[in-house]
Amino acid sequence: MDPFWPSETSSFRRFTPESLAAIEERIAKKKKQQAKVNRENKDKGVEEHKLTPQLDLKVCKKLPSLYGDLPVELIGEPLEDIDPYYSDHKTFMVINNRKTIFRFTAMPALCIVGPFNPVRKAAIKILIHS
Repeated sequence: MDPFWPSETSSFRRFTPESLAAIEERIAKKKKQQAKVNRENKDKGVEEHKLTPQLDLKVCKKLPSLYGDLPVELIGEPLEDIDPYYSDHKTFMVINNRKTIFRFTAMPALCIVGPFNPVRKAAIKILIHS
């Protein structure tokens, strides 16, 4: 098995409160590292390498077959984002039955409705299904 291609079993994971906590931890870690790098490179003028979103995982595009088949029980469910660019962004993805990718923020909607709220989940399901 090629280590550069994601395996079908590990490609898709449900977005859970633990997932959100891990993202928040990565964000805090990145901020600390960024502050350290900024202090070190302040006078050097070093240009940093920035990660960009993968073009094949853009919103409203079909999920490429190289990521494997999405299990039926995960269709329409919030998933951890498989794009490395979003590993430190508070986002999750939802894939509908046509394998179209949708991406949503994990920040509270209207400042009160969190990503795990049943009303928000229902609204997302209505939005992604044509």
